[in-house]
Amino acid sequence: MKRKVAWKTSHQNQLSLLPPSYDELVPKNHPVRVVNTILDQIDISSIESTYKGGGTSCYHPRDLMKILVYAYLRNLYSSRKIEQALNENIHFMWLCGCIKPDHNTISNFRSGKLKGNFKKIFNQVVVLLAGQGHLSLKEIYVDGTKIEANANRYTFVWGKSIKTSRARIEKQIKELWCYVETVYAQ
Repeated sequence: MKRKVAWKTSHQNQLSLLPPSYDELVPKNHPVRVVNTILDQIDISSIESTYKGGGTSCYHPRDLMKILVYAYLRNLYSSRKIEQALNENIHFMWLCGCIKPDHNTISNFRSGKLKGNFKKIFNQVVVLLAGQGHLSLKEIYVDGTKIEANANRYTFVWGKSIKTSRARIEKQIKELWCYVETVYAQ
């Protein structure tokens, strides 16, 4: 005797009384939250000062940086693919508050406003990540094969060790930039 198959029902057209919150849809330990927290703490006054007043409104540079950093974290480098992710991916929607800059805006920000300021911002991000225990610079392989990091949510760093290691971290970053510049100059 063959049993009747029971199918799970889909409620695609069902309206909800209250729309879901994006914050509820993004897990508390998701990397997009780390990107958001870190980039909220960095100083971007050098980028903000490049904007002229007047005219139409523009996207805040902090929002555009969050979009780019998270896109790079997800191996999205094309401005068109980033634009697509802003329309389709719930994590991008949460991160940027549902703003939808087009691919030209993303590309112009990356090649224009961010170009001269990237090294300074990158250094701030690395120092903050290391200070919060999300990143360790003990081992860096310059060919890109391996960057050792510790993203365990139970890891914590004592305040004194952050202060003593900050100078060491900044020195390592400076050495890394010197090496990268010499490699790309060849």
